[in-house]
Formats: sequence, C-alpha cells, structure tokens
Amino acid sequence: MKNRLRKIFSASSFSSASSSLLAIVAGLVVGYVILLITNPEQSGIGFLTILQGGFNGGAKGVGDMFYHATPIIMTGLSVGFAFKTGLFNIGASGQFIVGAFFAVLIGNLLPQLGAVHWVIALLGAMIGGALWAVIPGLLKALFNVHEVISSIMMNYIGMYAVNMTIKETIYDSLKARASAPKASATLPKLGLDELFDGSSINSGIIIAIGFVILMYIILSKTTFGYELKACGFNQHASRYAGINAKRNVVLSMVIAGALAGVGGGLMYLAGAGKQMEVVDVIAVEGFTGISVALLGLSHPIGILFSGLFIAHIAEGGFFMQHYNYVPEVIDIMVAIIIYFSAFALIVKLFFIRYSMKWSSKIDTDNERKGAVFKRRDKAKKPKQIEKTGKEE
Repeated sequence: MKNRLRKIFSASSFSSASSSLLAIVAGLVVGYVILLITNPEQSGIGFLTILQGGFNGGAKGVGDMFYHATPIIMTGLSVGFAFKTGLFNIGASGQFIVGAFFAVLIGNLLPQLGAVHWVIALLGAMIGGALWAVIPGLLKALFNVHEVISSIMMNYIGMYAVNMTIKETIYDSLKARASAPKASATLPKLGLDELFDGSSINSGIIIAIGFVILMYIILSKTTFGYELKACGFNQHASRYAGINAKRNVVLSMVIAGALAGVGGGLMYLAGAGKQMEVVDVIAVEGFTGISVALLGLSHPIGILFSGLFIAHIAEGGFFMQHYNYVPEVIDIMVAIIIYFSAFALIVKLFFIRYSMKWSSKIDTDNERKGAVFKRRDKAKKPKQIEKTGKEE
C-alpha cells in the first residue's frame, strides 16, 4: 500500500511539473509562429529577446522584472489560495483595487510617521481587500451563491466605488488621478535600488516572497490549512468530521482578498511614479493573477516562479519594440500559455488516474497470486500428513 501511494504521489508531482512545462513550451512555439507571420525577418532576434526577458536591460531590466512581478505574485497567491480551498476567486481585481485605495488613502491623509507609515498603509490595504472579499464569502456560505458570479459583480462595484471615492477625497484634478502618497508611506528600497541600479525595484518583492512562504506553511504545515483544504475537497465530509465548513468558506475568501489587497498596496506604495488613475477599467493585475495561479498549479512556490516567469517575458516584450513588434504579442503568448495550462491539467489528471489504475492492477494481481499459493499450500498439507503417518 505504501509503495502504491508513493507511486501515485510521484506520478502526481511529475505530471504537475511536466504539465506546466508543456504549457510554456506550447505557448512559446505558437508565439514564435506569430512572430514568423508578422515579421519573418526579425522573428529570430525577436524570439531571443523574449527568452532573455529582463536580462535585455541588464541590472535595470532584472530589477524592473522583480518590480512588475510583485503585484501579480500577490494576486496569484490570492487566486491560488482560493483554488486550494475549493473556491474560484475571480474577484481578485476588485479586492486589488480596493486594497490599493485604502493604502493610498492612508498614505495621503496620515501625517509623516516615519517607517511606521508604510506599514500602516499596507495593513490598510490588507484590510480593504479582506473586507471586499467578505461579501462573496458570506453569500457562498449562507446562500450557496456561486463565488464566480458574486465576485465578478464585486469587481465592477469596487472599480466604480473607488473612482467615485477618489474624486471625493484625494483627487488631483490637474493630473486626473489620485494624489501620490507621502514619502514616508512609500516602501523602503533596502539597498535594492543600488543593486539593480536605475530600476523601480523596492522591498515589495521581499514582502511578496514572505507571503509565499507564509501561505506554504499555512496550507502544508498547519491544522487550519488542512481544514481549509478538506472543506474544498468535500464540504459534506468535512462537516461530518466536525469542521465548520461555512466559517472556513468565509475565512478562505477573506484571506484571498487580503492577499490581493496587499498586492494593490505594494503596487501603489512603490514610489516609482505609479499612481491610481480614475479610469473605468478593471485592474488587469487581478486577471493576470488567475494566469499565474493556473501556471503555478495553485502551489505557493509554483506561483512565485510563474509570476517571475510572466514578468520576465513581459519585460522581454517591452524590448521587442526595437524590432518593430507590438508589445501585445506578449499578451497573446501569455494567453496561449494559460490556454495550454488547462489542457496540461487534463494531462495531469490522466497521469494520476493511469498510475492509480496501474497500481491497483498490480495489487490485484499480487492478491490473486497470493490466493493461488495459499490454495496450493492447503492442498499439499493433507498429503504430507498421510505420508508421515505411513512412515511411522
């Protein structure tokens, strides 16, 4: 039995890694075909530029890659955490923008508080995102309203509510956007700006990695994480085992919303000239987080690397403009990678089911062989007794 479980888990881990790699390779191949069709003369150097990603710009390009990866790692964690607990948090965009607004509002209204200011602003972003996720969580837990429907609606409500509130509170009419947070509310650089000279990098990437480790510990090493995942697998069985399924559904959405809210805070407290614009467009970082979570198979460590990968090729897409390619080519490639990720999940399930059938077949054959040997032994025993009696 132990060998059977070991084979299943090894097959699962192998299929998980291979499915993501298969999706990436397929997306890159299709992307290269698009480059050949649009501009065949520059397709080779263009594809090489994509693969080099942030390294095209040296230390600055790598630093900018980390900067752009920070918010999508957080939204990817938000979506992935909900996936692990059996929920589809498609409302990460609304939670992201509400959290960002809370952070920018605190960064504007509070006086200069030194190093404490940005911490309070980031906590405000966490609370804002969590509060915005409470409503879909309660609707799911109490009335069984599907979280996809309710969270999509909360995306639009959040976007319009934030735009309206910005105009009433911290609106900069000259620039048609929210006022920039005070200097004390911006994230510290921690010397990373010197290591990656000229880039927009800050301590946000370190904070994001910290949340990745925290989510891994919660999901894999704690009873609380086990209960959340158990509710995701089967709420009825969890309820029978004494787990409060409704409470865990709400908590899962609240934690997912808090993660997305922190992503918004990290983006707009960066002090890199990025400010909240009053436009009727849903935050794209939330939907990119879905891509990051799918490619990372909802595992916190996988989400970290998939977020870095998507930011890496996006940075390469910026440099492709030197070869007369539009940056939307990268968006097409990322979309294709995610499209193949869905097929990769099917491949993963196929590997797991095949390994389970194969191992169960081996167990059945072994049981049959064991039964045959037992029958033979039983058949031989009487003859041995007779022989022994005659000899005596």
